[in-house]
This record gives sequence, C-alpha cells and structure tokens, in this order.
Amino acid sequence: MENKDHHESGAAEPREYVAGGGAAACGSGGREETVVVMPITNIRASGSSTLGQRILLAANYCSLVVGSLAATLLSRFYFVHGGSDRWVSTLVQCAGFPLLFIPIYFSRRSGAGTACASVLVPRLLVLCVLIGILLGVNNFLISWGVSYLPVSTSSLLLSSQLGFTLILSALLVHQPIRFPNVNCILCLTLASVLLAVNSSGDAPPGIVHSQYALGFLATLGAAVLFALYLPLVQWTYQRPPAVESFRTVMEMQVVMEAAATGFALVGMAMGGGFEQMGTEAAREFDKGTAWYWATIAATVLSWQLCFMATAGLVFLTSSLNSGICSTATLVVNVVGGVVAFGDSFGGQKAVALVLCTWGFVSYLCGEYYKTKNTTTAAAAAAGIQLNH
Repeated sequence: MENKDHHESGAAEPREYVAGGGAAACGSGGREETVVVMPITNIRASGSSTLGQRILLAANYCSLVVGSLAATLLSRFYFVHGGSDRWVSTLVQCAGFPLLFIPIYFSRRSGAGTACASVLVPRLLVLCVLIGILLGVNNFLISWGVSYLPVSTSSLLLSSQLGFTLILSALLVHQPIRFPNVNCILCLTLASVLLAVNSSGDAPPGIVHSQYALGFLATLGAAVLFALYLPLVQWTYQRPPAVESFRTVMEMQVVMEAAATGFALVGMAMGGGFEQMGTEAAREFDKGTAWYWATIAATVLSWQLCFMATAGLVFLTSSLNSGICSTATLVVNVVGGVVAFGDSFGGQKAVALVLCTWGFVSYLCGEYYKTKNTTTAAAAAAGIQLNH
C-alpha cells in the first residue's frame, strides 16, 4: 500500500528531457534521480512541446533558410570575382565556430541544460573530432564544386543528399523506409542523371569540360558525405550518456567545427597560408580589398548560421528532418543562382527542379500522414488509459 500511495502522489515520477533515445541518472542532493530521455521526434510529432521549444525550433528553421541561401551565393560570388583558393573557401565554412559561444553563454545564464551529458566526456570528444574531420572533407568538396559549377546546378546536385540521408538514416538510426521515402530517392536520382546528361553546355565561362566534370563529381561526393554527417550526428546524440540540452549540442558543434577548421588550416599551410589571402585581396579580387574581406566575413557568418541550424534541427527533430529542410533550401538556392548570377535555366534543369520538388513534397505528405496517425493513436491510447 505504501508503494502504491507513493506512486499515486507523483513523488517518484521521473523528470523528462526532450532529447535522443536512452536514459541517464544524475545525482541531486545525494539522491539518485532517474532521467527519462524522450525521443527526438517528440518536438515535431507531438503537441507536448513548450513555447520555448517551438520558438527555438522556428529560430533554427529561419537560420537554416537565411544561412544556406546567403552562404551558397556568397561562396559563388567569391569565385566569380577573382577568388581562386579553395582552401580559403573551405576555411570560411567552419571558421566562425567561436560565434557558437554566444548561444552557449545565454544557455548557461538561463540555467538550461543541466543534464549529465557533456562534450568533455572522452568518448564524445573523440567522436566529435572524427565527425569534424569528415565535415572538413565535405566542405572541401563543396568548395571544388562551387568553383566550377553554377549555383543552380550545384544546388540541384546537393539536393541528392536527401536520398543518401534516407538510406544512411535507416542503417545508422533505424529510420523506417516507406513508399514516400523511396519515391523521393528515385526523383532525386533522376534529377541528378538529367543534369549529368549533356551538361557541358551549362559550364560557366572559362570552365572546360574536365573541370566541370570534376566539379560535378566533387559535389556528388559532398552530398554523400553530408548525408553521412547528419545521421552520424543524431547517432552521437543518442549514444549514452544521451545529449539532453541544446547547450551541449552547441558545445559538441564547437568541437566538430574546430576540427574541420584545423583540417582547412593544414590545407592552407600546404598551399601558401594566409599570405595567399592577402595577395588575393590586393591583386586578384576585382571588387577591391574592402569587398574581399566583407565577402569573407559575411560568408563566415552565413555558414555558421547554416551549420548551427542543421545541428539544432537534428537535435530537436531528427537527421532526416534536418536533411529535408536542407533540401528545401537548396531548391530556393536554384532560383537565387538564376537571379543573382544569371545562371542558365534550360529544359533539363527545369525538369530536374520539378523532380526535386515532387520528391520533397511527396516525402512531406508521407510524414504528415504518419505524424497524424501516430498522434491519433497516442490520443486514443491515452483516452483508454484514463477510462481505466
């Protein structure tokens, strides 16, 4: 009777954190307290999220859209106006990681994120460094692709990352593959094939066929690596001790991006270092020195918004949802490339865009009905429990 009364009083109820799967225990005042870690998809799939969580989710969505579009256009702007160092383009993608200390600082002040998991745990630290090096290689491949391809073409190619993300998410974090997922993969694959056929006519002025082909392959490689990066990050969040706070996510992102920055710095040291940037700014960039450094600074900020939002969405939702949102922004980038740089937009590219959009919409519809059915089933189950 004592145990029953104690349970009904609610004194033994565990605390809940919205985070990846798993459980942890924290000591509080000499007493062990069970921490039940809710599934990552709860914020997206249920109506139980708090106002603060919904605001945080909306902020990450906005950061991804703004950051992705600005970073893609600025990266191409750098090469169009005389920039030529791909290691510089690689460096700026992660060199802004110290900016992440701003959300970390405000998270500490607000008292959020008192969970046990910490990036200082050696296993998490090693995982973050390894994932960061993978991210650095991905950034380098993106730089090669952007230097040789129009923005619209590289964006459509990068949208194939969603198909790879679906497959790798199924393997690493057991994401179920259903018809909308398979349909999405087929649409994106067909879009990539269309761009590959007779694509040399789409090459920017001064780019020969061999360079275009190299940029094409590099961009596809970047799509594969980024698709691997997303489920790896989610898998890392879910490994014990489970990551339970947005602050810890940002701390882990600092380590990942610092490792990626180190990879880029090694490449720069082999290719001339920062002296090359000075030469580029003074002699090669046709907009002038001030424009050069302003472009570099704006690109650093834009990429940081993009990566911060990507990591946040993986934590708040899932790697697959983060990949979906990234793909949506890439479709917007196609239009941005046509408007900003006058990229050609022939029939093949139009069909590829339609296929990407159709695959994206079909996936969203599948997720909507899945979420609706799950929510209805959960509400029905809760009603049955209350009746009993």
